[in-house]
Parts: sequence; structure tokens; C-alpha cells
Amino acid sequence: MNLEDANKANLALMLNELADRMNVANRGLFDVEDYDLSKYKDLKFLYQVVVDKGRLSASETQAFVDELAAIRKK
Repeated sequence: MNLEDANKANLALMLNELADRMNVANRGLFDVEDYDLSKYKDLKFLYQVVVDKGRLSASETQAFVDELAAIRKK
């Protein structure tokens, strides 16, 4: 899997995996259409942190949800 290319397919893959790993009930936050490719590097950074960390505490999950909300299209 090569996530270096900023494209919708990679964005969707990262968002789906984030939703699975974070075990968030509201998956609407992870709709690929709500994210702009100009924020791809930000999302990739969050994705990598979650993947590297593995399991997140409830407060860490909330912090990541807040960060995702901040980079979504307004």
C-alpha cells in the first residue's frame, strides 16, 4: 500500500481504517467527500500516529476526533 499519492482512493482507505481502529460510533465523520485533498498530509499524519500507537484511550480517541473535525471541509 503506497499512501504517498494524494488521491481519493488513498484518502478513503485511511479514513476507513481510522474509523475501524478508533471504533467510533459516528462513522459520518469519516466520509471521504467531507475532506479536501489539500489536507491529505494532515490526515496522513493522523493516520500514521493512530497506526503506530495501536490502541487509543477514550481521551486520545476524542482528541483525534476533534483533529479530524478541524481538517474537514467547512
